[in-house]
Amino acid sequence: MIKTYIKTAWRFLLKNKTFSFINVFGLAIGTLCCLYILIYVKDQYSYDKHHDGVSRIYRVDRKLITKDGVYTLANSGGFICPAMKRDFPEIEQYTRVVPFIGIDKHLLRYKDHSVYETYPYYVDSTFFEVFSYHFVEGNKSSLMKPYTVVLLKPTADKLFGHVDPVGKTITIDNTQGITDYTVTGVVDESLGKSHLHANVFVTMNSGGNGESTMHNDSWTSNNYISSYVKVRSNTNIALLENKFPAFVNRYAGKELKEAGLGINMYLQPISSIHTTPQMENPGIGIPVSPTFLAILVLIAALIQIIACINFMNLSTARASKRAKEVGVRKVIGADKKDLIRQFLGESFLISLISVMIALPLLIIALPFLNEITQADINLNFLKDFRIWIMLVSLVMVTGLIAGSYPAFYLSAFRVVKVIKGNFTSEISASGIRRSLVVFQFVLSIVLITGIVIIYSQLEYIKNKDLGFDKEQRLIFTFNTGESFKYISGFMDDLRQVAGVKEVSNSSKFLSNPALFSNVFTLPGQRHADAKPASFIVSDEFFVRANGIKLISGRDFRPDDSAKILVNETFMRTIGLSALKAPGIKLTDFNSRVWTIAGVMKDFNFGSLHKEVEPFMLWMNHKQDGLWANLTVHTATGNYKDLLTKIETVWHRDIPGVPFEYTFLDEQVQKQYESDISMSRIINAFTLIAICISCLGLFGLAAFSAEQRNKEIGIRKVLGASVTGIVELLSKDFLKLVLIAFLIAIPISWWAMNKWLQGFAFRIQISWWMFAIAGFATVLIALFTVSSQAIKAALSNPVKSLRSE
Repeated sequence: MIKTYIKTAWRFLLKNKTFSFINVFGLAIGTLCCLYILIYVKDQYSYDKHHDGVSRIYRVDRKLITKDGVYTLANSGGFICPAMKRDFPEIEQYTRVVPFIGIDKHLLRYKDHSVYETYPYYVDSTFFEVFSYHFVEGNKSSLMKPYTVVLLKPTADKLFGHVDPVGKTITIDNTQGITDYTVTGVVDESLGKSHLHANVFVTMNSGGNGESTMHNDSWTSNNYISSYVKVRSNTNIALLENKFPAFVNRYAGKELKEAGLGINMYLQPISSIHTTPQMENPGIGIPVSPTFLAILVLIAALIQIIACINFMNLSTARASKRAKEVGVRKVIGADKKDLIRQFLGESFLISLISVMIALPLLIIALPFLNEITQADINLNFLKDFRIWIMLVSLVMVTGLIAGSYPAFYLSAFRVVKVIKGNFTSEISASGIRRSLVVFQFVLSIVLITGIVIIYSQLEYIKNKDLGFDKEQRLIFTFNTGESFKYISGFMDDLRQVAGVKEVSNSSKFLSNPALFSNVFTLPGQRHADAKPASFIVSDEFFVRANGIKLISGRDFRPDDSAKILVNETFMRTIGLSALKAPGIKLTDFNSRVWTIAGVMKDFNFGSLHKEVEPFMLWMNHKQDGLWANLTVHTATGNYKDLLTKIETVWHRDIPGVPFEYTFLDEQVQKQYESDISMSRIINAFTLIAICISCLGLFGLAAFSAEQRNKEIGIRKVLGASVTGIVELLSKDFLKLVLIAFLIAIPISWWAMNKWLQGFAFRIQISWWMFAIAGFATVLIALFTVSSQAIKAALSNPVKSLRSE
């Protein structure tokens, strides 16, 4: 029986090649996109799945005296994990991960060979007992001794080549100094991806802020630490978390009360870290938004639905061609169920062929799709049995959705009517076909509107006045301790280079996370009334180098002591006028007294996703040493020549250190990489969705012209013009596009308004954005339909009327 259905379906496909090509090609492209997106989303949700039973300790710190309900997210301090291990038998083991705060790159040296690396972490010796990694060399006990490291295999390969690294001594040179370490192990990521994108694991008791973490028992500082616990099997997590309030009060009640803080502590499943953006930690991986992944899945579903609609429309449009076949089969004894099985069989066969075509196309297109999504999906996905289950499911679902309506429609023809030449069925085809075309173009218009609005928002971000000048600013970051002693001389020499207007040294450059924060009180206030602010430590040139405006007071002076510059938002937070701020004294958490020298006009030192927050600059005194970042204000029309001069100065002043720089405007743009990536993905897949829609519209237009072939011939004989015939054949389809436009407007407005709410600074949705989308869709539809209409209008009427 099944063999008979397959043969019948195959003969039909061969007999109707144009119909078959449109359906197979449309479904193949839809399946390709759908499959890739599903693999991509699965890949994002697969992070940390191999780390069984591990949770991250997370806490919400709340200012007890806060009236506006503002909460700040923070990770746990270093003391919490050991205390939990002692107090809770449910905790099997713990480990802490401490990033090298404020250091972007580290120079690794082995003999005469050196490489720059990112993402080293201080970790406890228990790290590999908690986290599952595959050891290429060494074992879980590789970090038991001080000043030992475990390398990720790509890092080991770059540094050692084919030499066995275990037992060898390497030097890590960064802004914390130059330190020797012994390599005791090499791991790879073959067990799966982790949110910890570590290249180097340094044992905690090896100096630096790793060592200080082990001896710090404060609950109100060092909240950049990520703490993880491995919970024993069969532990009731809810009951364990119920013990946390008493635990916090026992160890930190007095300290928190004095600081005016309250802590809610809980366990976050490690498998959710990569898809929880609001819990991002400094130096610990970049999470992905689940909303973004949901949008991708929705786009995949829409593309596949559009391809299925093409199949439905073309199948029902060709119903008259198959009506006699249905009539004959019913006369010789076929019942409705047999016919439904036959037509569904054809649908499943086309779906199967589409998948067989889509799979090799996906393999070919993989580099291009990875470039669009900035992913690293490779052919290993073919080894995953879940992908094959997904493929089979895709064939079944697509075949069922695409073939269900045509099967029930075609099987509903009445034998007597068909034999008499009446090809109507009990189910109305034209109305449903029009509805499906409208639905297709509603989706297309929504996607095009999304492109327009996302592009407008990104352009707004690109051109918005941030309150500082990002143009013509060079950024130099010093990554090695050796280079620090040369910074002062390099800055002096830079000022002598033609085209350099100003040079400033600071702890961070603008658009980078400030990292440092403190709380401040006015004279006479309690510490519980303290207001928080982020800050950057800088020299007296920072304001001028970045084009920041002062609205009251003055800039830093070389001989200033304990002076700060604050922004307008901070002044509003403490309830004082910006004009009266200069000269006011503030006391920080460590009881140091600072005097406000001036007030800066608010500027966006962070992403436009967030409102401007309280911010200040601390004067960097020469006795405090130099910081790792230079901002260089330039004025030149020939950057190639200027950079050549600066490079010459660099190699003269800082020997042996690679010349590296970046532009401030590029760093600002990096804050919106996820938005730019989403825009790129939506653009690409919207284009594919429109192409599939046009493919179906092309098939319907061709069939419509074929059905009205004789009518067109008669009209031409009676004097109708080509323009008139094109208008006749096109206007029905254009009406459907206009209806789709009216339906799509509120859907588009709602969806894009929700997306824009993720930005504190955003554009207003305007009528012209919808007009562009509607006009573009009309043009696309008109071009698609008119190509067939013109072909029909230019045909010889003698041929179409010869049989009459």
